[in-house]
Amino acid sequence: MTTPIVVVFLALIIITLTTLCLPSAARASVGLKCDVPDRDTTLKVMHVYDKCSPFRPAKGGLSWEETVVETMRKDDARVVYLSSLVARKSVAPIASGRQIIQSPTYVVRAKVGSPAQTLVMAMDTSNDAAWVPCSGCVGCTSTLFATAMSTTYKTLGCQAPQCQQVSSAARCTGTTPTPSCTFNQTYGSSAFAATLSSDTLTLATDPIPDYTFACLSTVTGTSIPPQGLLGLGRGPLPYYPNPNPSTLPHSPIASPTSPPPTSPAPSA
Repeated sequence: MTTPIVVVFLALIIITLTTLCLPSAARASVGLKCDVPDRDTTLKVMHVYDKCSPFRPAKGGLSWEETVVETMRKDDARVVYLSSLVARKSVAPIASGRQIIQSPTYVVRAKVGSPAQTLVMAMDTSNDAAWVPCSGCVGCTSTLFATAMSTTYKTLGCQAPQCQQVSSAARCTGTTPTPSCTFNQTYGSSAFAATLSSDTLTLATDPIPDYTFACLSTVTGTSIPPQGLLGLGRGPLPYYPNPNPSTLPHSPIASPTSPPPTSPAPSA
């Protein structure tokens, strides 16, 4: 009589241990897939709630239904933000005191510097600038780009053509003969201080040398993408080399359950 009981007891232990280990194995599998290096020129565009996205809510944070509702809310916020760009407002009229926010819908894995440092950057088709949180940044909450570790990183001076296009009242406040191009700007309900810089940007396997971006030094507010922003707008300050309009999604529709789009990375 004792033998069947022992067998059943051991079977229950094995089933329990297997059940407990499955989530860890799944997480390990996801981690391995997220760390797979790019091997071709196709740039994977991930939804903000993709398993490899730093914006994905922690396990147990949001249910599937709550995720859909949150996505719809962010879509509404994006419409308000885009409307504010035309009206040049900083507060939305739809609710008293409600600040305009900008939240990403898609993210891409980009590599900055030499040797490359990986950042998961938010895509924004309404903005023509690029921002990267740099080492020493006050208020930045995520992975930082270590400028001292890159052999190709450099800051741009006030006389650089790119600096002349920066729209900011605080641009070039240095006192040296050729100060760095420092400036302050707002993004949604947040603000930041940065230095205009350049370095090699690699999308998929395509390197883009001398890519211009804002190296963030101070951030206030919560709407700044934690690992940087890749602006794909075609405005007066095209930090990003003009892509082929047929190869990049413009204002894509959020859909957590649909496969993420992919896009060939632009050639340098």
